[in-house]
Amino acid sequence: MLAVYAEAINPDDPLAGLVVGERPAPEPPDGWASVEVRAAALNHHDLWSLRGVGLAPERLPMILGCDAAGVDEDGNAVLVHAVVSSPGWRGDETLDPRRTLLSELYQGTLAQRLVVPRANLVPKPPQLSFAEAACLPTAWLTAYRMLFTRGRVAPGQTVLVQGSSGGVATALITLASHAGVRVWATGRSDSKRALAAALGADLVFEPGARLPERVDAVMDTSGAATWSHSLRSLKPGGTLVIAGATGGDTPPAELTRIFFLQLSVVGSTMGTREELERLLQMVVRRHIEPPIGLRLPLREARAGFEAITRGETAGKIVFEV
Repeated sequence: MLAVYAEAINPDDPLAGLVVGERPAPEPPDGWASVEVRAAALNHHDLWSLRGVGLAPERLPMILGCDAAGVDEDGNAVLVHAVVSSPGWRGDETLDPRRTLLSELYQGTLAQRLVVPRANLVPKPPQLSFAEAACLPTAWLTAYRMLFTRGRVAPGQTVLVQGSSGGVATALITLASHAGVRVWATGRSDSKRALAAALGADLVFEPGARLPERVDAVMDTSGAATWSHSLRSLKPGGTLVIAGATGGDTPPAELTRIFFLQLSVVGSTMGTREELERLLQMVVRRHIEPPIGLRLPLREARAGFEAITRGETAGKIVFEV
C-alpha cells in the first residue's frame, strides 16, 4: 500500500528521512479495527517525529500521521482518535503515563489503510466531508481542550491566540468565536492576520504588540518565543494555556509576575475521545467548516511537508487518498 513514512531520523534536516512509497498493509490484532483511509491531515507532530522527538530509531520505518477519516471494515464512516491508552487504563486518556499517539509506537495514518483499537473509532457525522473530518482529531481536539477543558473559557471573555494560520491557531480562533468569546490574535504577516480576521478574530496584532487591554486567557503553542508577551497580556487572575513549544521550551520563568498577579499557567495535551465527540457535536451544530489551506493527493505528501516546514500554512494541510 502507499504510505508516507520515516525511514531515518535527522534533527537538522527532517525531510531527509521522509519517504513516500510502498509499505506492507497492516493486519489488525484482536480488538483492533482496520480502516480504509479517505483523508488524513498533517501536523507539526509529524515534523517532530522526523527529528526524532517521540520516535526512537529502532521503531523505523514508521508510517507518520495522527489524523484520519475513512471507512471501517463494516462500511461505517469514521474518524480516528489518535491517543492510544495502555491496556486496562480507565478515565482521561491524556493522563495515562503510558499513553502514546499513532505514529509513535504504532503505525500512523498517512497511508491507504491503518489499524487502530476499535474503541478509538468515532462515527463521522454525515454533515462533514472526509477531508473536513480528518482535520479534527489532533489540532482541533487540542484547541477544544485548551479552550473549554483546561482554560475554562466562557462566553463574554476575551482570549488572545498567539498565532493565526496554523492548524491549532485557526481552530482556536474559529471555536472561540463560535462560542461567544471575544477573540484577539497575533500574526506575522498581513495575510495571516487577514486570515485570523476572516475566521472570526475581533482584533489582530503583530507578534509582541501592546494590546488595548489585558485579556482573560491566552492560548499559546509557541512556548519561549511568545512566553513573555503572553504573561504580560493577562489580566490579574488570568490563565495562560500552553500546548506546545515550537518556538523553544526554555523561557525565563518570570515568577514574580506569575505569583504577584495570581496568574495560572496550565498545560494541555491533545484530548479525550469524549472531548472529540463533543467537538464533533459543536462543529455540526454551529455549522463550522474547518479551514483547509492545502489539499494534496497522498502521493504528493512531500509538498505538504515542505509547506509546513516553511510555515506556509493557512489552515490544515490534508492528504486525500
